[in-house]
Amino acid sequence: MSTEVVNTVGRRKAAVARVYVKPGKGEITINERPLENYFPLEIFQYVVKQPLLVTDNVATYDIAINMDGGGIKGQAEAARLGIARALCEIDIEMRPVLKKNGFLTRDAREVERKKPGRPKARRRFQFSKR
Repeated sequence: MSTEVVNTVGRRKAAVARVYVKPGKGEITINERPLENYFPLEIFQYVVKQPLLVTDNVATYDIAINMDGGGIKGQAEAARLGIARALCEIDIEMRPVLKKNGFLTRDAREVERKKPGRPKARRRFQFSKR
């Protein structure tokens, strides 16, 4: 791997993460803010770092992420998918480990749209016989 930047896309629910990975010393920035600043909760920081932790690459790459849409959990999981895809592009040897942990699977579950004549997607208004 030379000094070129590898870029991939991760998606989850309504969140889209454009991930740029280059060799470095382990800095992760999201929308030009440090990871700890963007995701104050440690659980989401851990979710973003999972692909790096299982492949022992925590201090090997600098990662810049452009995040768009979705909520906090969807954004963290979108970033995880993008990072895992980038690591696969960098080194194909990492693929079996990432696949085994489920980091390469796009979680396709989306919010179902609201239907006309109903209060929610599937919920019906209360039935009244009289």
